[in-house]
Amino acid sequence: QVQLVESGGGLVQAGGSLRLVCAASGTIVSVRSMGWYRQAPGEQRDLVAAITIGGSTDYADSVKGRFTIFRDNVKNTVYLQMNSLKPEDTAIYYCSLRSTVRTYWGQGTQVTVSS
Repeated sequence: QVQLVESGGGLVQAGGSLRLVCAASGTIVSVRSMGWYRQAPGEQRDLVAAITIGGSTDYADSVKGRFTIFRDNVKNTVYLQMNSLKPEDTAIYYCSLRSTVRTYWGQGTQVTVSS
């Protein structure tokens, strides 16, 4: 069983920064990628950023140039550095781990950006 624990969310003013952290534990095998998704009230859950085991990254257009995803393969931890935050970035952010078998999800961490 895999567990994902997120931290680093909170309240920040527009233009500020936050760093989200997701630590994976348990029996972790055949990982393909880790990533971050977000879901605002009344909206679907969308990809924010993902990073493969080989280090390739993918970003939503709305966060390119502002957010950076990186990971520590030894610690099975993925980070999301968020800069120049905007009110529209407000959402619950979920960590994900995709293996060859299934996708695991964290509980989510709230990010609120005030104008």
